[in-house]
Amino acid sequence: MARLLVHVEGQTEESFVNEVLRGHLAIWGYNSVGARIVGNVRQRERRGDIRVWPSVKKDIVNHLREDQHCIATTMVDYYGLPQTWPGRVQAEALRSIAEKATAVQQAIRDEVVAEMGPSFDAERFVPFIVRHEFEGLLFSDCAAFSRGIFRSDLEANLQGIRDQFATPEEINDSPVTAPSKRVKNLVPGYEKPLFGVLAAIEIGLAGIRSECPHFDSWLQQLESRAN
Repeated sequence: MARLLVHVEGQTEESFVNEVLRGHLAIWGYNSVGARIVGNVRQRERRGDIRVWPSVKKDIVNHLREDQHCIATTMVDYYGLPQTWPGRVQAEALRSIAEKATAVQQAIRDEVVAEMGPSFDAERFVPFIVRHEFEGLLFSDCAAFSRGIFRSDLEANLQGIRDQFATPEEINDSPVTAPSKRVKNLVPGYEKPLFGVLAAIEIGLAGIRSECPHFDSWLQQLESRAN
């Protein structure tokens, strides 16, 4: 039975893995599912920023080498991803967020596989870049989202944002219109680690997967590698 470690961007993703993903993936056969925040928080330019790629790659490679039977993955936002990450600069020339996130994932995978050497089983590393941001996933069910953050009065406002896009994963990523910025405009004092996970629990994995094909594809890959 496989062990899975998710290298995450911050506390929100860490809690999401522990509170939402762990139980689901255990059913598929994983005997251990955990999360690790990448890099040293004290060395980041601002608390909450993700580390530059060389530091993150070191974390991932060290983990894969230390535990020869584990599967490793990532869960980090495309929004705010440093330019030092593989494929990030090149992805800007692509048209859709689907193409951008997929290109970065492939570039990340290529670098880690090359670093691990020819004997490495590439199936043990499944990189995932969230399109555009974790909060985008929460727009999968705006009624449940509003209940999860104890603001049912905001369902119509959240739905109005969701209806502008083909999928929640396409809610865009400027400093003004990123999903988290839109939520904070509606909910001053929104605490991402707490409310984000409460909303995700209220929505449920099935609801998120039905609306977010990129996220669903990632989970399918993890499920297929459980045994």
